[in-house]
Amino acid sequence: MCYSAQVRAEYAAFQRMYPRSTLSLKGFWEIYWRRREQPKPVMRFSKAMDAMFATPRTDEEQKIHALIEEFDAELTTATEQGLFKQRKRLADAERTLATKVTKKAQEDQRIATNKIKDALRRLEDLRRTDLVEQDYRIFPGWWAPVLVVEEGELVVRPMRYLCRPPGKPADYDVKFSGAYNARRDNLKSSFWKGVFGQTHAVALIPVFYENVVRHLAEHRELGPGETPENIVLEFRPQPQRTMSVACIYSHWTPAPGSDEPELWSFAAITDEPLPEVAAAGHDRTIVALKEGLNKSTDHALVR
Repeated sequence: MCYSAQVRAEYAAFQRMYPRSTLSLKGFWEIYWRRREQPKPVMRFSKAMDAMFATPRTDEEQKIHALIEEFDAELTTATEQGLFKQRKRLADAERTLATKVTKKAQEDQRIATNKIKDALRRLEDLRRTDLVEQDYRIFPGWWAPVLVVEEGELVVRPMRYLCRPPGKPADYDVKFSGAYNARRDNLKSSFWKGVFGQTHAVALIPVFYENVVRHLAEHRELGPGETPENIVLEFRPQPQRTMSVACIYSHWTPAPGSDEPELWSFAAITDEPLPEVAAAGHDRTIVALKEGLNKSTDHALVR
């Protein structure tokens, strides 16, 4: 179902594959502004998407950059405060354990140690400027840039990776939490009515990940007393390349009088599995568009 993927976020990648594309700076500014003004529920962006605006060249890009810097600074402060709290918790637990072993002190020691490791990792990620593969990875509910056609022009705009079809209530996000996956054999159903054939998009994906059951991936039966175990497998196209992945999207608008903000969201189209995906024990795979079409028929790809 494309549970997770690395999504190319840098605008240069879109320009290389779709030279006539432009960037919706207004769209990016709006989601970064919304993240600041409405902190709950948390809007999750990849570090790679933030990095698009690390070296702003225009006033619009500078405004986006400032919002990102402000958010990162607040997150850094909150993480440092949490780290201080857990270090104190650990020190208190170790003082207690030095004189008397108690269950509470052991639990405090274990929990504080794990939380300290997590906090140090988060701080390292926040301060790091060089991008690594994990910085491109998104999960359902995260935001990522995709390519669409707006008023006859190719536009790169940010959307949430969990599609809410137009006209549906906002709680569809909970009722249909798998709506980041649009099955090709289900696209003409009533659920995707008004989306399929109307609003298509492209995401740039070099790597995707799937949840599979270990014993199926290993082509064996469950052993005596063994229970099914989930594992995550990584899939890379061969030869290695960035795939233009077919998606559908929705521009959802709230009913009059609603407090819900408008929402741009998308889902990846999936089909029967490629042989290597089926061999790994998974039954779906994302649909990659044929190479060589982008520059000559790029508008047709997302119509």
